Parts: sequence; structure tokens; C-alpha cells
Amino acid sequence: MPAHDSDRSKGFLNGIRVLELADELGEYCGKVLAGLGADVIKVEPPGGESTRAIGPFLDDIPNVNRSLHFWHYNFGKRSVIVDPETEDGQRDLRLLITSADVVIDTRHRSYLEALDLGWNVLHELNPELIYARISPFGDDGPWADYVASDLVHLALGGVMMNCGYDPTPDGRYDTPPIAPQMWQSYHIAGEQTAIAIVAALVHRLDAAIGQRISTSVHQAVSANTETDVPDWIYSRHEHFRQTCRHSLPQISAAAISRTKDGRWLLPYRTYLPDATIKTSHGSLVNVLANHGLAADLGDHPYFDPSYVARPEINLRIKAAIDELVGKFPFDADIWRDGQSEGLTWGPLRRPEENVTEEHWRVRGSVIEVKHPEVGKSFLQIGAKWYAPEVPWRNGPRAPLLGEHTEDILTATRALPGAARSVPKASTKARDARPLEGVRIIDLAWLLASGGAGRFFTALGADVIKVEHHSRPDAMRRGAGFVPFGGRAERDAATEPLVPDARDRGLNRSGSFMEINAGKRSLSLNLKTEEGKDILRRLIAEADMVIEGFSPGTMERMGFGYEELKRINPKIIYVQQSGMGQHGTYGSLRSYGPTAQAFSGLSEMSGLPEPYAPAGIGYSYLDWFGAYQMAVAMMAALYRQRTTGAGCWIDSSQVEAGLYLTGSAVLDWSANGHASRRTGNRSPHKPAAPHGAFRVAGIDRWIAISVFEERQWFHLARVLGRPDLLKDPRFTTLQLRLEHQDELESLIADAVVGWDGFELMDALQAVGVPSGVCQTAQDRVERDPQLRHLNWLVELPQSEIGTWPVKEIPVGMSDTPFAVGGRLNRHGPSYGEDTDAVLAELLGLSVDDIQGLRGRGVL
Repeated sequence: MPAHDSDRSKGFLNGIRVLELADELGEYCGKVLAGLGADVIKVEPPGGESTRAIGPFLDDIPNVNRSLHFWHYNFGKRSVIVDPETEDGQRDLRLLITSADVVIDTRHRSYLEALDLGWNVLHELNPELIYARISPFGDDGPWADYVASDLVHLALGGVMMNCGYDPTPDGRYDTPPIAPQMWQSYHIAGEQTAIAIVAALVHRLDAAIGQRISTSVHQAVSANTETDVPDWIYSRHEHFRQTCRHSLPQISAAAISRTKDGRWLLPYRTYLPDATIKTSHGSLVNVLANHGLAADLGDHPYFDPSYVARPEINLRIKAAIDELVGKFPFDADIWRDGQSEGLTWGPLRRPEENVTEEHWRVRGSVIEVKHPEVGKSFLQIGAKWYAPEVPWRNGPRAPLLGEHTEDILTATRALPGAARSVPKASTKARDARPLEGVRIIDLAWLLASGGAGRFFTALGADVIKVEHHSRPDAMRRGAGFVPFGGRAERDAATEPLVPDARDRGLNRSGSFMEINAGKRSLSLNLKTEEGKDILRRLIAEADMVIEGFSPGTMERMGFGYEELKRINPKIIYVQQSGMGQHGTYGSLRSYGPTAQAFSGLSEMSGLPEPYAPAGIGYSYLDWFGAYQMAVAMMAALYRQRTTGAGCWIDSSQVEAGLYLTGSAVLDWSANGHASRRTGNRSPHKPAAPHGAFRVAGIDRWIAISVFEERQWFHLARVLGRPDLLKDPRFTTLQLRLEHQDELESLIADAVVGWDGFELMDALQAVGVPSGVCQTAQDRVERDPQLRHLNWLVELPQSEIGTWPVKEIPVGMSDTPFAVGGRLNRHGPSYGEDTDAVLAELLGLSVDDIQGLRGRGVL
């Protein structure tokens, strides 16, 4: 389908038409595709999509064209009104589907079936159509008819049990788990669905056939947590949630420090791998010494990892940092002192505090958008990354209700014929892996960049991880250590397993193996000229180079983008760092938690003041960094296949985070409202009660969301409290919102004796959105829907044996993801494919390889 304005001709998905029949479950996915350059047409009923009723609103005046939520999630789209209750509406919907390349559908599974537009009919109408369905739990299975909310998904998916405040000194929790704001479950599902959609478009170029894509929000969220599942699978460790830092099997030192004026900084410390402790701790001592606070922290014992790991020593170090931070107000930016010494320190900003930063303006991450209907311009979050050859779409603003109806329907009705042409003959077997033959040179690091490649191995690509034992991927020392006794030892365990030295080899981290499933490992010393020459030869025959180094590293190595283009004119080069290379922040260092602090995600999540921010209890932006990088890679591959051109994409974790802060920047720009924490309450889609409540057992909780009077009636009846229905404080939703404190107290008293799963089943049976705050053990061993969806698959690994791995949580009818890739295996042992890669791709002999090894090149 031809593009419809000049902006649309510049994107990765130029010429692709997307039809969106979606509420909050799918609008984020459509937003991503619109940003990539697709023509996204939002099909709305006569009264408008339900999300037009979600706040905040311009000038706090509710109206279908003033929802800032809608503005954010529908930026760059067009709106058409179609009434499927009429014959004309049904005809127009069929014509629109016939003209589309992609349909995103989040309606109930019966909706299109009732219009005689089920998948079989859609496929017959438009054989090349890619039909992407996003549903709460999947369209079949024991929970297929369960109802949910963002809060319920974050509870059942395990995110909430990783997020919240520290326990009391006796190990109990007096605060509930906390759901990160805002709409994160739908972001998680939408991003991964977008990856699959573009992959299907790549496959369609060869096979000339569409397919059905299905995403369960529940599975997508359940696969998103960081180390709790590997720690349970491999070591039987449960996690403690902790304030603004990683959930862990043990309580660690506090992470954030309070400024003089009551704001917060993240003086992030990590000594992983242990070899960096001398430089990391030395840098910290330098910062403290500059302010006369180093005391004895520069003495020799503090450079010993085992000494620093002692709780009392950690507390001493933290006390010195707290003293330093407490001497300065937030705006003094004392975090810059840490960054100047190479430490990954950062401020806990509110989302709107990023809009004045030149760095995000020059990258297009924050843009000014004109709204002529109100005669004003407002600041919004713009690009997900910086790509000068293929810029992210920066307009138009979100559509008014039905704004493009006449133009779209007139043009669509004028198309010749009622259906698209019969697909051309396929040049690739339709059952082939869609990315078979794609080769990626993977110089990525940890999860944020290293996690992107597994989406490609799972679709048949050859991803070659290049590393060297002088500085192996730090994730090889990460969580989920595999016991030396293997699966038998773990299966026999009734208590947490304590790893010993035998469990800490380079090939014994379950987290590393999962994140790198299906890849090949090439040992290559890039500090040698011979090693660099081998890399050049590999790049010359590759489709893509990806890396996660600090900005400028590739240039210093002699592999900047200009050199990569000289080696291979069609190369796709995707780099990911904390802040991005282009701009003023390129030298700043970051891990996932630092990026979360900068972006505003950490400050947004938690109970209202005077509580501190709770943040997100794992490296959420490491996961989203990987998703964002995979979207960039897939979109660039599609463009390469359609235009023959490569490109450079400079992606950053903070930008990924900015994109996830929802309408917060708009609310500040349009209304002057600073973002604020709301705990587990629903700030913009009215619901009461809406929170997490303690149930029977130690640290067991259930999330409940009540949006409608019918749900309120059934909640009161199930809890045996019909008297609440007559309480004058609670007779309407508005009254319940005005009395949330009293309401939540009464609900807490009513549920505390219930078994959480029994209560969830009882509430779901009558249509009340609810879900247990599940642990890793719950998801791995108990959750029937995840089991039905086959969310874990068994994969072999050459050293640790066969273990469960989380499958990519998106179904594809014709080209399904298979996380083990063409090798059908876990992640690689260090360098285990070196000889095969060099012989197969470069034609080196056994003697050649042995010579390289002897000279320290391998």
C-alpha cells in the first residue's frame, strides 16, 4: 500500500499498512510500527476507542480528543470510524483488511468470528496478511477466559514479587509488592509482538505468504523478570524484593541515597566481574577523597572481593556515600562526580526532568508536536533511537476521532477488486526458518545488548558471539549457577543450593545460557591485529554487526561505521549503550538500574511520599534494551531486503525507558503536572479497589482491580461482605475513589484469611480481574496457563546438560520461534564453535587454527 505523507516515505517500514483494532493491550505495538514508518490506521467504533476515556486529559477536561494517554499511544497513526453493526461498516472493514499488510487485534476472540472474519476468512481474503493477536492469557487454555488489568498481569507474571520495599529486620514485609507504573505489561507484550510482526514481513518477502501471530500478555510478562526464574530453576533460591535495587536471594546494602533536599540519587555499585573491583572501588575512593570522606576505605582489605561482600563492610561503604550525597541538593548533580571517575551513578529523575536535556533533544528523543486543533504545541517523547539515515517518525500528532475516515474509506473503496492478487511463486520453502541464511556478528555484552540476538537465532539466523577469555561476557559469572551435580542434584534438593567454586566456571551460569541460547561462540582476541583481520573477514560476509560497548570503543578498535561500510557496503550496524553515542551524554556509563534512574521509571514506581521510590527490582531496561535492539535489528533487516541499503542505529537504554514513561511528559508539558507515585492504585483509568492485598501464608498477596459496578457487586459477594454494597461511601465508583483508604482497609481485612489461588479462582469465575502475586516457583511449578503455553522448553548444553529455558513468548503459525535455534541448544560454552566457524566461514585449516591459537589470537 503506498505511503500517505512525506514522513511515511522515510521509515524502515515504508509502504506497509497496519490496521489496528486495539485498546491498551495493542496500542503500544501499533505506536512502535508507526514510528518505524508504517501507515497505522486505527479502526474505531462511532464513540471512539475505549482508551480515549483514559486520563490524564488536556486541561483536566475529559473528552475523546483530549486524552493525553491516547495522544501518547496513538502518535503518528490515522483514525477511521467503522461501525461493524451496520452492513456498510462490515463491508468497509473487509475492504480495509483486504488492503492491509498487518492487522493488530486485541478484541475478544469472538469479535471478528461473529463478523465472519475469523483467521481462515481473513487468510482467504488476503493471503499475504499478517494477523497479530494480543490477548490477556491466550485464546485457549485453562485461563483463556480470565480477565485482567495491567496490575493483575504484573502480579501473575512475577514482576510485582520482584519490586517493592525492603523487609523489616525480622524478614517480614509490612508493605505490599509494587507494580511499576505505567502500563508496563502491555509495553512488554507490544514490543515483542512488534519484533514478530517485522520478522513475518521479512519472511513474506521470500515466501509471499502471511501468517497468524499470537501473544499472551501473561506469558510475555512472566518471561520478563531477570534472575528469579534461573535462580529457582538451577539453585532453588527464592528472592527478597528490595528498595530500588535487584531482588536477590539475600538482602543487600541499600542502593539509593537521599540528597540534602529530600530527593534521591543512585550511586550504583557493581563488582561484577570480580576483576574490576580494583578500578571500581578505587574510583569510589577518589570521589570520596575529593570531599574528605574516604577515611580508611582506600586501605588494602577493601580491594578484596570477599572482604567487600561482608554485610558490615558494605554498610560502611554505603554510609560514606550517603554522607556525601546528603551534603548536596539534588540539582547539584553530585552524580557527575561518580561518572567522572567511571562509576555508573545517576539521578532518580522524574520523566519530565529529561525534556530540558540537550542530549535527548539532539537525538530526537524529546520533540515538540503541534496540535492545531487547540492552537498549541506540546513536548512528547519522540524517537526510540538515533538513526540518521532512517529517522524515526516525528509526526503527525495523534488523530482526532474519525479524522481520516473519508480519505481512507474513499481511497480503499477505489482499490481494484475485492481481494489482493494471488501470491507470487515462493522463492523460499514456506516452512523454512524465516531468517535462515542471515548472519550476525555479535559483539554484545550482558543482557541489554546480548539478549537481542536470541530473537534471531530462534528464527534460524546464525548469530556468532565473539568473545575472549581475557574479558569474557560478565554474564558468564551471572545468576543461576548450575550445581556441579547437575539436574539430579537440583531435583533432589529440598533447600536452596549453595554454589561452590566448582559451580562458578565460565559455562555454568544459567542466565547466560538462556540469554544466549542458540548462538555460536567464537573465541577471538581483538587486541591482536590478526584477530581484527579475522573479524573484518567475517563482517565482509555478514548481514549485521551488533555491539554493546561503551560509546567510542568500536572507533578506537578501528571498526567505526565508516570502516564497517567500507568492509561491507550493505552492513547493518546496531550499537546499544546506556545513553547513546550521538549527543552530549555519550561518555556517561550505565547499567540497567542507572538507565532506569535517569529515565524516570525508578522515581515513578513506589508508594506516595514520604516513602522513597521503590523503583523496579531488577534490570528492567536490560530486558527492554534487548527488545528495543531486536526491533531495530529486524526493522533494519527488512529495509536491507527491500532497498539493499544498510544503516547505523545508535540505541540507548535510557531512550527505551523514556518511551515507557507513558503520558507523564505530556501531562507535564500540557498541564504542568509533575509526575507522582501512586503505589498500586490506578492513577488514570478509574478503579477502586485497585491494589495488592495480603492473603494467607508468608508474604502472599493478591492483586484486585475493580473498574465496573458489576465487578464491585461480585467482589463483595465472593468476600462475604454484601454489606459493603449498601455502604454510602462505596455505592458508586466515584465514591469508592474518594474513600480508597477506608475501602482498601476493609478489603484487606476481608481477604487476609483466604488462600490466594482459591480467591483468584473464585473472583475470576465471576469476572473480577484478579491474580496472585506469583513467585518464580509459582510460575515454574504451578501456573497451568504457562504450562499450557509451553513457556519453558528443555534444551541441552555441552557442559551443564539439559535444562528448561524460557521460550520466546510469541506464537507464529508458519515460522514459530524456537529458542534453541538451528542448533537446538542452550547458550554456547566459551569458544566451543571457534574451529567450526573459522573452517566453515573462512576456510581455515586445522593447522591454520592451531597456529592462531598458539599465537594467542584465539
